[in-house]
Amino acid sequence: MLQKTIFVVLALALSIIPAQADIKKGSKAYLKQCKKCHGNGTKGASMKSQAEWNEAFADNAKVFKQWHAGTKGEKYVSSKKFSKFAPHLKDFLHEYGNDSGNVPSCG
Repeated sequence: MLQKTIFVVLALALSIIPAQADIKKGSKAYLKQCKKCHGNGTKGASMKSQAEWNEAFADNAKVFKQWHAGTKGEKYVSSKKFSKFAPHLKDFLHEYGNDSGNVPSCG
């Protein structure tokens, strides 16, 4: 009985922990989808501050999508693929924003 209770508590705890974004996945998404227009990861991420990246990705990346309206990137930022990778891309861009003091090691 105790094992079953522990299992149920553990399962509930794991189900409420939000999925963590992955900076490496964000870097890969950036290199694949954004580098063509925005340059390497260092250049692209440093275009904005960490606060600006947070604002850009708030409300389902509303501002980020507005920035890309009418550009080559519009199709991508409107896609299911972008929705899937947006949390990772946001974490990558935030991690290396121009006020972070961090520099990507590749890209």
